[in-house]
Amino acid sequence: MIAEETLVNELKQKESQARAFEVLVNTYKERLYWHIRRIVLNHDDADDVLQNTFIKVYRNIEGFKGDSKLYSWMYRIATNESLTFLKQKSKKLGISDEELKTTMIENLQSDVYFEGSEIQLKLQQAMATLPDKQKLVFTMKYFQEMKYDEISEVLETSVGALKASYHLAVKKIETYLKAD
Repeated sequence: MIAEETLVNELKQKESQARAFEVLVNTYKERLYWHIRRIVLNHDDADDVLQNTFIKVYRNIEGFKGDSKLYSWMYRIATNESLTFLKQKSKKLGISDEELKTTMIENLQSDVYFEGSEIQLKLQQAMATLPDKQKLVFTMKYFQEMKYDEISEVLETSVGALKASYHLAVKKIETYLKAD
C-alpha cells in the first residue's frame, strides 16, 4: 500500500498521475462504493455516483491541501455527490425527497444486487425515515465502523453533535422497528 502523502504527490505530477489515479481507484473504490450505496440504495445509481466522485477527485486533486486525510476528503466528495444525485433525481421525477425515499425502499426489494434478509430490508426502511445528516452519521458509524473523529473530518461537524445525531438515529430506528 502506497503512503497517502506519496500518492497525493504522484497524483499532482503529470508524469505519474495516470498510474497514481489507478492506485487511488483500486484502493478506495470498494469502500466508497458501499458508502455511496448506503445513501442512494440502488446499485446502478451508486456506480454512477462513484464514477462522478472519482472524476471530481481527479479534477480537484490540485486543490487538495492535505488538511484532512485523503479518504476523508474523498468521502466528503462522495457524500455530497450522493446527496446532490438524490436531489436531482427527485427533481427530475417531479417528486418530493420523501416520496423518493419511499420509492427507493420499494425498489430495494426488487434490486437484484440487494442480497439482504428481511431484517436488513426493515433496517433500510427505518433508515430511510431519518433526516440525511442522521442517516449519514448512522451509516458511517454502524456500517463502516468509523470513529467519531473520522466522521467529524468527513462531515465537518463536531464530535459532540455527531454523538447526538447517532443517538437520535438509533432511537428513531428502534422506535420504527418496534412499531412494525
